[in-house]
Amino acid sequence: MNTEKLSERLTAVAEYIPSGSRIADIGSDHAYLPCYAVKTGAVSFAVAGEVAKGPYLSAASQVKKEGLTKKIDVRKGDGLEVVTPGEVDCITIAGMGGALIASILENGKDKLGEVKRLILQPNVGAFAVREWLIRNKWELISERILKEDGKIYEILAAERGEPLRPYTEENFTAEKFFGPFLLKECNESFREKWNAELLNWERILEQLKEAGHSEGTENKKQEIQAKILMTEEALSQ
Repeated sequence: MNTEKLSERLTAVAEYIPSGSRIADIGSDHAYLPCYAVKTGAVSFAVAGEVAKGPYLSAASQVKKEGLTKKIDVRKGDGLEVVTPGEVDCITIAGMGGALIASILENGKDKLGEVKRLILQPNVGAFAVREWLIRNKWELISERILKEDGKIYEILAAERGEPLRPYTEENFTAEKFFGPFLLKECNESFREKWNAELLNWERILEQLKEAGHSEGTENKKQEIQAKILMTEEALSQ
């Protein structure tokens, strides 16, 4: 992967960036995504944010190497600390856990006033991202699930709007868990991901059954049984 050809995962993220946007890529690593977006003309300006020194230096080096220092500002800081209100209108966060992405958005809510689109790629725990979007009145407008190098990734795009629009009242819990668009499409990657999760939960449930009885164990068993039932129903479509 380089700034000319992104991974399939980051290419899919880039495809959701509206043309002419000013973006902030949080957790930018080598800044491949903002470099690619600027070089293809998709964005006019980008901030590449990194909290750790090593990745920050890698991003700065890459941007300098590409000759893009006038269009990409590499900044060191935690989450949305690297942007000022009104500076960007699109934010990308890719390659983190869903709970961390939700935390970054929550802690940086004051920076989102003029942001029009969020493009989020949680490695795990997309459920936490969907919950945050609903609570904060962001409408999920599209989702994608894909497999690359043996791993399965989900990408969520959201804009300000009606947070419950993509969901149905009768299937809200499952749609929030699996993704309303992904559940409806139920493609091969979706089935592979949740079949694997199903096997894992069934294995954990057997271990809990052998662990004896306690209030904590029983609660955990009920929680996993509910997930198993919901997943079996999703996969039976």
